[in-house]
Amino acid sequence: MIADTQDLHVLLDAYRRTHPEDVLIIEEKVSPEEGVTGLIYELRDQGRSPVVWCEELGIGAPVVSNMFASRERIARLLGTNVAGLHERYHQLASNPRPMRVVETGPILDLVEDDVHLDTVPMIKHFASDRGPYVTSGIIVAEDPDTGVGNLSYHRSMKHSDTELATSLHSRGDLWRMLQKYRERGEQMPVAMVIGGHPLLMLAASSRVGYDVDEREIAGGLLGDSLDVVRTPRWGIKVPASADLVLEGVIDPEARAEEGPFGEFSGYSSNRSTNNVFRVDTVLRRRDALLLDVEGGNTDEHLNLARIPRESEMAEKLKARFPDVTAVHYPTSGTHFHCYVGLRQRRPGQARQVMLGLLGWDPYVKTVIAVDDDIDVSQDGEVLWALATHFQPHRDLFVIDGLPGSPLDPSSTADGTTSRLALDATRGPDFDGARIVISDQARERARHILASAQAVPPLNKTQPTSDETSSGGQS
Repeated sequence: MIADTQDLHVLLDAYRRTHPEDVLIIEEKVSPEEGVTGLIYELRDQGRSPVVWCEELGIGAPVVSNMFASRERIARLLGTNVAGLHERYHQLASNPRPMRVVETGPILDLVEDDVHLDTVPMIKHFASDRGPYVTSGIIVAEDPDTGVGNLSYHRSMKHSDTELATSLHSRGDLWRMLQKYRERGEQMPVAMVIGGHPLLMLAASSRVGYDVDEREIAGGLLGDSLDVVRTPRWGIKVPASADLVLEGVIDPEARAEEGPFGEFSGYSSNRSTNNVFRVDTVLRRRDALLLDVEGGNTDEHLNLARIPRESEMAEKLKARFPDVTAVHYPTSGTHFHCYVGLRQRRPGQARQVMLGLLGWDPYVKTVIAVDDDIDVSQDGEVLWALATHFQPHRDLFVIDGLPGSPLDPSSTADGTTSRLALDATRGPDFDGARIVISDQARERARHILASAQAVPPLNKTQPTSDETSSGGQS
């Protein structure tokens, strides 16, 4: 089902009714310090990834987290299944829709000029974090010349009653826009959206050109123009049904310490641009909740960024190299590994594909190419292909000195990394045939297992039949 509402609350209520098994309601009080994280990591260890809905944390709002931990759940929001996720995302994102400015919406229920950030719900995710963080905040800014907006995620923690310390470490379009304001000698007006629709949040992760407004990408994903209202001071267009919006400015010259924070690498990161976001106005709906994004190297954190990336890379690679069959960024590799499947028809084809991927995606450090009969979503299958098809002296190459992720703890001080390509396809001279289990044998095995009766284990503490018949006496 593609979402037929832009209101997170309506969506969550509908999802609870249609997929109650996929939403875990926690009514017991949960600690705002690591409580939500503890739940999510324990669930992950059990192989579970439901939406986690915590009613009471003592922060003035319920917390909903783990929304993006399941590819199946994201596929449902986009009206497809996991197999069609990349194609569907690309199809919808490639048809942006202009925003629709409306006069009012739930986000204007309460407009507060007397700012006290203690009233804004935040939680602490890891013991190693400097403090409570907003992890789901989407910073919206608009180019001073064209008005084209940019949406991007930036971890933020309270610095004072009216200021957040934040990091623009990705040095993407928002960083570029801030330099433009610096050159003009001005502060950059911004609005932080907390608690947007999940498809808006996916749109904010899309990697598009500076002249493309992610709010219009959100309209494409939603299947309808995004309803927006203008913030009271700076007139920034924000979703009308958001839960919270913080409006203010980022001063290009102001600095405040923030970090460490548990990043997608699985390490706490102190690397930060240490920017300051001064909040002038708080907007909130009366029934506001905190839609949290679990940090660290969780499926939640990684999926939010990698599904748009995978979709983009899959489309680019398949358009240029039609024999590419699959692209997958594994959780085990955070954002730094990619597996690509292909039907290799000529020598060197896998190398060409891997060069394209390493050139297009600045975060990928290691790419492994496999044949199309390998399931790239399964680490074990890819590692088996690497073990049995790969010869180090001929099947790898390294490229050095390229820009990488500033959050990669192994990158150099200037943020450069090496890139590694591993060709684990069979190649034209490969000598071997995969073992085969016939369909008939599999079907027969399924039949036998389905009809087999479970035999209870012998309870050695109970008397044997001889003991029972003799009354258990010696």
